[in-house]
Amino acid sequence: MGDVLSTHLDDARRQHITEKTGKILTEFLRFYEDQYGVALFNSMRHEIEGTGAPQAQLLWRKVPLDERIIFSGNLFQYQEDNKKWRNRFSLVPHNYGLVLYENKVAYERQVPPRAVINSAGYKILTSVDQYLELVGNSLPGTTSKSGSAPILKCPTQFPLILWHPSARHYYFCMMTEAEQDKWHAVLQDCIRHCNNGIPENSKVEGPAFTDAIRMYRQSKELYGTWEMLCGNEVQILSNLVMEELGPELKAELAPRLKGKPQERQRQWIQISDAVYRMVYEQAKARFEAVLSKLQLARPAMEAAIRTDMDQIITSKEHLASKIRAFILPKAEVCVRNHVQPYIPSILEALMVPTSQGFTEVRDVFFKEVTDMNLNVINEGGADKLGEYMEKLSQLASHPLKMQSCYEKMEPLRLDGLQQRFDVSSTAVFKQRAQIHMREQMDNAVYTFETLLHQELGKGPTKEELCKSIQRILERVLKKYDYDSSSVRKRFFREALLQITIPFLLKKLAPTCKSELPRFQELIFEDFARFILVENTYEEVVLQTVMKDILQAVKEAAVQRKHNLYRDSMVMHNSDPNLHLLAEGAPIDWGEEYGGSGGDSGSPSVPEAAPLSEKRRRAKQVVSVVQDEEAGLPFEAGSEPLSPASPDSVTELRGLLARDLRAESPPPAGPLLNGAPSQESPQPVAAPEASSPPASPLRPPPPGKAADLEPPKPSDQETGEQVSSPGGRPPIHTTTEDSAGVQTEF
Repeated sequence: MGDVLSTHLDDARRQHITEKTGKILTEFLRFYEDQYGVALFNSMRHEIEGTGAPQAQLLWRKVPLDERIIFSGNLFQYQEDNKKWRNRFSLVPHNYGLVLYENKVAYERQVPPRAVINSAGYKILTSVDQYLELVGNSLPGTTSKSGSAPILKCPTQFPLILWHPSARHYYFCMMTEAEQDKWHAVLQDCIRHCNNGIPENSKVEGPAFTDAIRMYRQSKELYGTWEMLCGNEVQILSNLVMEELGPELKAELAPRLKGKPQERQRQWIQISDAVYRMVYEQAKARFEAVLSKLQLARPAMEAAIRTDMDQIITSKEHLASKIRAFILPKAEVCVRNHVQPYIPSILEALMVPTSQGFTEVRDVFFKEVTDMNLNVINEGGADKLGEYMEKLSQLASHPLKMQSCYEKMEPLRLDGLQQRFDVSSTAVFKQRAQIHMREQMDNAVYTFETLLHQELGKGPTKEELCKSIQRILERVLKKYDYDSSSVRKRFFREALLQITIPFLLKKLAPTCKSELPRFQELIFEDFARFILVENTYEEVVLQTVMKDILQAVKEAAVQRKHNLYRDSMVMHNSDPNLHLLAEGAPIDWGEEYGGSGGDSGSPSVPEAAPLSEKRRRAKQVVSVVQDEEAGLPFEAGSEPLSPASPDSVTELRGLLARDLRAESPPPAGPLLNGAPSQESPQPVAAPEASSPPASPLRPPPPGKAADLEPPKPSDQETGEQVSSPGGRPPIHTTTEDSAGVQTEF
């Protein structure tokens, strides 16, 4: 590998890459500095004026659940240097970085991990053929002949490959299809989380960055959605540089690569990864320097905005009126002829899978709470309530239980519309909807937790507790229905704008864009940092199509086809005391109610133990997904059979009602996810229409949790960050020799 890099990335070419990267970054950062002032003004104006957005009925968790392990287990990783597969103990902490250890003993002895992989920008592939097709397309002219050895051979039929267009690739395999499905769900969750790298609460830096990315790409006549807008700012900026630098390097270096097609493919992957790491380091340093400069200047900018807010607003509205008078006739014709006829079909394509996904979230939440209630009945009241609630509190972070919700978005297609509106992929819409599903699930769970915690303060009996749980569940579901409707309508509006606005801007550019500079003279020099002609022009274009989008979403809500509330249905302060409850300290169910918090095999913490000891042990047991198999994947056989749990709302409510009427003893057989196996439930009244049947779910298998807090993943998109005791090391290319020792180049 070192020979490949030294041959094709000599000092002269590295210098050229550095200069080219610096030029792209300089141009982009000018856009970013311009957008920062606009975003700051918009944020401060929003704080003063506010919006008429519906008030959320569900609470949201202000203190995240950080002390937990999402998943841990063994998998096999392919080592590119010696072309061997090695067994690795792997875990996914709360920050969703895949951590790879030499083995479980190394993890338990706190030996630094082999690698921490940040999966932002990656795609997960489940077959070698898929991978070979992508690799072949990335370097034209290297398609292997039939019968020749491919770039990768997998010893099993169950691979998982992390592919990135620029960074290094990661190869894993499992021994069974069940293990592959499990790890696929977990890694997909990692990608989904890492892709969403710009914080939602970033009201200035985030919007400034995304607007600067859009403006920069539009200056290169690149409109439409961009698949590589994923990760944090430095990762996205690195992708932006590679979008321009990559094809140039490929055209220059591809003819010089030697060997068989698969060898040339391997060489190109190594070169691309090395260049990506160089770009990342340079982008990180430049971006952080500019961001620091802007943050130092922010107090003075805020003072100027507060002093001249009214004048800035007046100046911007005057500018907008002049631009509107110029472009409105052209924009309205373009909307009427090229956009308006397609809005209903785009909306319908978005609504069907999205609404199915949110309905599934509701069903999963209902089933989990009802199963817990059955456990409370059968296992002696509140004795184990802490354990059950500890597990329930982490439901939104459970990749396997949430998988049935997420996969509802997979059928999303914009057939015939993607090419018309230059939508490169629907992945961005799928991921956004899935993130909303996760947030709404966590909000529903947290609201349920808060209300139940208040109820427990009254010291209810077992029978009263079960009735209270059912009553609180129904109360939370009503709030969820309202909030999910609001979230979906907002998602539909944003998606329609994201699809149509770039198309309109591209259509109008030949006749309108060249005329925009003459409007610059309408902006006072003192306000030029907060008002930009290009941004105001885009806002005017947005307004021309917004009324059609709002009307389409409103008509969809009136039809009630997808369980959307009408805009007139507003629940203002329907539960005024609920938000006061959320101001209290976070609930620790394991400590307050004596539950072990997860792993039944973990020793409980004595009351006299110091708080630090309790916290240390809590990290052991708070494990969202736990592996039943004690052995490695090679030793794992078929999963143990469990009795079926009731899988419909009618059955679950029937069981609950029957057990409340007659205090029957707990069943002798095992429980599945807390619900006893029943032969024939007694008939009960049909449930209300708003509670559709819940789909059956696989229970989370019990297992061991971790002993120590895992390291945080690197934020770099290059994927692998090798840990060192002295802190965070610089980015470099690594490999392993036959002894398993990391080698640095």
